[in-house]
Amino acid sequence: MAEQSSAMTENERPNPNEKLVKVFDTEQESEAMIVKGLLESAGIESDLKSGSFVQDAFPGLGGMIILVRAEDADRARSLITESSQSALADESADGADSADEDVTKG
Repeated sequence: MAEQSSAMTENERPNPNEKLVKVFDTEQESEAMIVKGLLESAGIESDLKSGSFVQDAFPGLGGMIILVRAEDADRARSLITESSQSALADESADGADSADEDVTKG
């Protein structure tokens, strides 16, 4: 059973020997987990890494980064951008709705 579990984990993440490309970075682990889930739900395998592993090469880089296979990078970036724009639109709509409620209450 343990062998099946470790094999499943290996299949869910890209092979580290493949060329992986950074498609997202953030200081917030929770945000990185949401983006990783978005990519996985679209069938894009990703790897989440702590940015601290590259501190020696790139000082000042920290937080979390998401890596995907090079052939999935464009699609992953598009999904992240679309999701971000959708979230911003939802926030704007919520703000407009609450402003309308304030006007009607007054």
